[in-house]
Amino acid sequence: MEERRRSKRMELSAKLLIKRMDRSGYSEEINQEVNIEIHDVSKTGVGFQCDAGLQVGAVYECYLTIWTKEVLHCFLEIVRVEPGENGMYIYGAIFIGMTEIDASRIETYGTIEDMEA
Repeated sequence: MEERRRSKRMELSAKLLIKRMDRSGYSEEINQEVNIEIHDVSKTGVGFQCDAGLQVGAVYECYLTIWTKEVLHCFLEIVRVEPGENGMYIYGAIFIGMTEIDASRIETYGTIEDMEA
């Protein structure tokens, strides 16, 4: 897969809880919390997998637990979806309206990871 990010990718073993924010339809998916598994994260976006069918272009509220155990509240816009194994989907999403402070927390992790390597 071709790299499209401008920022360095980082891996975290964390979970996200997401809720769909757009109100274009009234399905069970709205306001449902879904656990997802993060593959990589940068200060501009996140790659993850889950079994829920999310739509490209939809915006979801999320709570990202970072390596310090802090929880960052942010919004994700789904930009890519690919079928995965065992009924899972692989997603790419960008952060919408993330504060500079929270983006810096994610970027700091990358700097520390590079120093330890």
